[in-house]
Amino acid sequence: MIDLHYWTTPNGHKVSIFLEEAGLPYKIFPVNIGANEQFEADFLKISPNNKIPAIVDHEPADGGEPLNLFESGAILLYLAEKTGQFIAKDLRGRQETLQWLFWQMGGLGPMAGQNHHFNRFAKEKIPYAIKRYVDETARLYGVLNERLADRSFVAGEDYGIADMAIYPWIVPHTFQEQNLDDFPHLKRWFETVANRDAVKRAYALADKINPPKP
Repeated sequence: MIDLHYWTTPNGHKVSIFLEEAGLPYKIFPVNIGANEQFEADFLKISPNNKIPAIVDHEPADGGEPLNLFESGAILLYLAEKTGQFIAKDLRGRQETLQWLFWQMGGLGPMAGQNHHFNRFAKEKIPYAIKRYVDETARLYGVLNERLADRSFVAGEDYGIADMAIYPWIVPHTFQEQNLDDFPHLKRWFETVANRDAVKRAYALADKINPPKP
């Protein structure tokens, strides 16, 4: 059993998608970041950087004590290695996956996150900041679009953790002032991932935990 400490953000969705795809038993512990629950002492023992998601694996492969993990990319890699799923086993395929997983962690996630902040949440609208992050998001969409021009999924012909990491950050593309019609290869991939049953289940679960506001 895996405990998933989670809220309904792009980083949270990554892990729930993996767990649904792999069919691993898990229990969700909601961490309402809007209510500052990420700063509670019990959560900080698992995730010292006070960010979701985090997991506790009660059955780690070494047979030892429960294993705590934070950082969504590290969690995806751990679960892929634990299950032997969604990451290539050959050297080159594995490196393709890792490059794009880190691309999301170091590029798309932070830049799109700043886009969300300055576009939606900042009390003061700063045109320079908005333009900077909208433009950088567009550049990164272009990189991904080019990558997907000649392959089905981000790391090749097989769906994997790179796709799971990237997809939730494309879901809010309208908030990021991006039009998927401008990125046809990305749009094709996006629609393919969106139609996966496990992805639908993960997002339906999110809607129950944090229902969309009318």
